[in-house]
Amino acid sequence: MEELSRRQVIAASGAVVAVGAVAGCSVYGKKKTEEPSVTVATSAGQSAPANAVASKSQVPVGSGLIVGDKGVVVTQLTEGDFKGLSSTCTHAGCTVSEISDNLIHCPCHGSAFNLDGTVANGPAAKPLPAKKVSVSGDFVVLD
Repeated sequence: MEELSRRQVIAASGAVVAVGAVAGCSVYGKKKTEEPSVTVATSAGQSAPANAVASKSQVPVGSGLIVGDKGVVVTQLTEGDFKGLSSTCTHAGCTVSEISDNLIHCPCHGSAFNLDGTVANGPAAKPLPAKKVSVSGDFVVLD
């Protein structure tokens, strides 16, 4: 078995580090492609309006629901007070992915937003833009 010189080991290590850096950069900051889809729950005998994004019962009080295929986050800060927000993070355009601990989380760079859309922690500097929603019967609809 042939022994490697110190120079060959250092050169090979540098090549491995360079390949790893290129691979890491190729995925860093990519938009999340898998957007959550929500099926609007309907009650017996009642069909959802065409512009419905969720039934009221699907949006927990003090939390929210991400409807990625509609590009909207619906929150309910207090009973019956529904807000619509864009699901696109204002930092790098990624789709927010989770609502937990009263925060809307972006998976790309760690930004978090309060349930009213304001920035809780960066790197995002701007709030999530509002989307107009209202209640129609048992449903939250995009206006």
